[in-house]
Amino acid sequence: MLVLVAPGQGAQTPGFLNPWLDLPGVADRLTWWSAVAGLDLVHYGTKAGAEEIRDTAVAQPLLVASALVTASSLFERPEEAHSAVGAVAGHSVGELAAAAWAGVLSPETAMALVRKRGEAMAQAAAVTETGMSAVLGGDPQDVVAKLQSLGLTPANMNGAGQIVAAGTKEQLDALAADKPEKARVIPLKVAGAFHTHHMAPAVATLEALVPGMTVRDPRTPYVSNADGKVVGSGAEIVQRLVNQVSNSIRWDLCMETFKELGVTALIEVAPAGTLVGLAKRALPGVRTVALKTPDDIAAARAIVAEHAAA
Repeated sequence: MLVLVAPGQGAQTPGFLNPWLDLPGVADRLTWWSAVAGLDLVHYGTKAGAEEIRDTAVAQPLLVASALVTASSLFERPEEAHSAVGAVAGHSVGELAAAAWAGVLSPETAMALVRKRGEAMAQAAAVTETGMSAVLGGDPQDVVAKLQSLGLTPANMNGAGQIVAAGTKEQLDALAADKPEKARVIPLKVAGAFHTHHMAPAVATLEALVPGMTVRDPRTPYVSNADGKVVGSGAEIVQRLVNQVSNSIRWDLCMETFKELGVTALIEVAPAGTLVGLAKRALPGVRTVALKTPDDIAAARAIVAEHAAA
């Protein structure tokens, strides 16, 4: 059984879309989605520097557009994906790409929504100087207890020995000075304490958009970050997408669900690598492909052919 996943914020690197523009139709789709989002995605994916694409309002639309356009390279016709893929999921903002893959949102709706999401989260992050740090290793219960004692939120429970802490700069500095036992702390290049109470204003912004959206029930099983459960209602998926902005990500539970569903292969779309790394540690025996450049398409298509849903 094949799972298709999309990475979250922080996966982007300068110029990562350059090789993809050589594929037929990619530049055209990115130009169209640029018009929808009001953002020059081609520029940001090919020429912009690290600080430009670190901006939340830029990074989030760029990541969703990248996920959509690179996933399309796996199939001759888009409708083939619904029969070939056993489940879809995305990490944080990657959930919007997964919702589009599942048919819950059109690509245009996903791009319009992620643009507002990025803007609203950037505005919320500007209120207080906040950030995130990855905590690698240590006993998970001890790590969470340490974070809570410092007033930090375990914003991403990623599994495979990785928990991401989020909070104010002062709280993160205190964590760096007083690490959990047997753990390393690595500051992340993100512009805010995402998936915490600091993002509450962004939830209200997105909530106001929901009534006017066209939403359909998923055609492919959709695994939610909130609790790792498969959600069959399009309306519930959209509500979860809104609420998830200020709630913790449970990627560890998503991977547990992949196991329960019988996953045999996992493909992560560009800019790939992070989720494949977690899968290699948490899902031993599962075939993985990180779709980083067009050079990886052949290997990914071979995985699709071998592990496509019956």
